[in-house]
Amino acid sequence: MSRVNVHLASHYGMCFGVRDALAATRSTYDENDVTVLGQLVHNPVVSQELTENGVKEGNLNNPITDNEGTVIITAHGASESDRSRWASPHRKVVDTTCPLVHKVHESLASLIDSGFFPVVIGKKGHAEVNGIIGDFPQVIVIEREEDIFDVPYEGKIGIVSQTTQPTDRVNEFVERIRSLRNNSEVRFIDTVCSPTKNRQKAVKDLCQVCDLIVVVGGSNSNNTSQLVSTVEGLGSRAVQVERPEDLILDWFIGVKDVGVTAGTSTLNETVISVSERIKAISEELAVKDRGYLGKERILC
Repeated sequence: MSRVNVHLASHYGMCFGVRDALAATRSTYDENDVTVLGQLVHNPVVSQELTENGVKEGNLNNPITDNEGTVIITAHGASESDRSRWASPHRKVVDTTCPLVHKVHESLASLIDSGFFPVVIGKKGHAEVNGIIGDFPQVIVIEREEDIFDVPYEGKIGIVSQTTQPTDRVNEFVERIRSLRNNSEVRFIDTVCSPTKNRQKAVKDLCQVCDLIVVVGGSNSNNTSQLVSTVEGLGSRAVQVERPEDLILDWFIGVKDVGVTAGTSTLNETVISVSERIKAISEELAVKDRGYLGKERILC
């Protein structure tokens, strides 16, 4: 068996929004009583690091009674009502909201101010989506095609999306809304972020040359699962891992080219470690193959 060729995606891993949020949180390690309002990143490796450095995980919806200490708003953002509930003269609030998430908030508000009925394409219950819609109870969230039928039949419709939604999926939903509500003015503001677009395109490119795609990221990471869905949607084979230890040797039997990509919450060093482990597995398979051929010659 020949060795496996490992191809890294041209764009993968931690985006600048998550990177900056992590850097801001790491800068608080020498402070007392630090609480992240939710999961900073959907990544077990990072979560373990935060815990080891005394950073607690709180709930954005349940303000703590102690008005002191430091609280961190994650890159996923928060509604203005949530921000005001956490404001206190004696509490330090570190806002790490990604600027591209801020753009979604601003775009949705501008549509509402212009008289459009608000629609958000995204994952219901996701931290980013909760922050986007938190100040606007009239918003309809489109996660599945059947949700489109909740959109009003009359009036103007304004659409934005969660930053990490696949572009193809967003465009499909927008066109579906336009076709079903052809008497309405539909305005769509594209708020899918460039890191997501770049990673989606890069993984599609990998699918053209690879037998297997390894997606590195947290099991509860939405953008990681979207990468897996993109690969499978193209008819290619994908596996998702969080750490090098999750790799299974049998996955690589008969595989010549492996692509490696990662969600936007994944540390670069984790991606490199996974790539190195794949190369080591390739060597193990090659050694086993040589041993098998050697025994076959002796028997002959």
